[in-house]
Amino acid sequence: MISLLKRITWLILTYWITISIIFILPRLIPQNPAWNYLQSLYQQYMLYPETLKAYEIRLLREYGVGMPLWWQYMDFLVRTFSGDLGTSISFYPAKVVEIFMRAIPWTLALLVPSILLSWTVGTLLGAYIGYKRGKRIEKIFMSFSFIISNIPSYWLALLMIFTFSFTLKLFPSGGALSPGITPSLSWAFISDFLWHYTLPFVTLFIIWTAGWTGNMRALVSSELESEYVNYLRSMGVKDSIIFRYVMRYAMIPQLVGLGVAMGGVVVGNLFVETVFSYPGIGYFVSAALGSLDYPLIQGFFVLIVGFVFLSNFIVDLLRLALDPRARV
Repeated sequence: MISLLKRITWLILTYWITISIIFILPRLIPQNPAWNYLQSLYQQYMLYPETLKAYEIRLLREYGVGMPLWWQYMDFLVRTFSGDLGTSISFYPAKVVEIFMRAIPWTLALLVPSILLSWTVGTLLGAYIGYKRGKRIEKIFMSFSFIISNIPSYWLALLMIFTFSFTLKLFPSGGALSPGITPSLSWAFISDFLWHYTLPFVTLFIIWTAGWTGNMRALVSSELESEYVNYLRSMGVKDSIIFRYVMRYAMIPQLVGLGVAMGGVVVGNLFVETVFSYPGIGYFVSAALGSLDYPLIQGFFVLIVGFVFLSNFIVDLLRLALDPRARV
């Protein structure tokens, strides 16, 4: 119980420090996004001075521009922990939470299956390769795994688009749906969605599977050098039984690695979404960075960091349940 309370306290403290850094970083940029938005309004719509002044007062009050930094920080904390992440500048007057709710189903549809499937395939493949250490199959797979896992996700995404979209013309180069297709339970929607979904999913699956394979192979190879494995072999225990023990102990750090790597997984997913113009979080984060949309940048990273921290916390609890040594 004490160990659990310590972990919860550390989680809250770390999250507070992280979102404080998220608040500070955009404000180090010497530009005022609210003024930029007002200028674009004037150039686009040629508003009358009175109307523009009313917009100016409203926007400056809403975004806290001109207020002391400490006031903006306290307002940011209150809004964040009350579930109000502010109003987007680049998609004004849409709320950040509304944009997030619009984007998160697309991101989860891409992120969750690719993580779970790549982790499962990579773990099983890495365990088999690690158990066959020294054999030709290990050298072939590990060379392939090393090369693939070190390729940037956006570079592989561009390669997939060039090969399968522009050269072979098998899949679309971006988007999630064709024009005129709306989400429904019809075969037209499902088939069109999967047609657009294939390239970003395969891109993430290839890179992450290679990483999990290499990690699991190293864990299994390390376990095979343990004293208990040598003892079991000296007792004449079957390889299948030894393999089960090795898998059991190697799975614990592999599971922990899933939580530790979650931050990189989310960032890689954002890059792939941006390259494929996939309407998930990556698309909106890219738009927010281009227009210095402080509320949208802050809001999305607050939610992303919260997701990563919560994932690590859940994995930590699983580790406590699986490994009694971690409870000490």
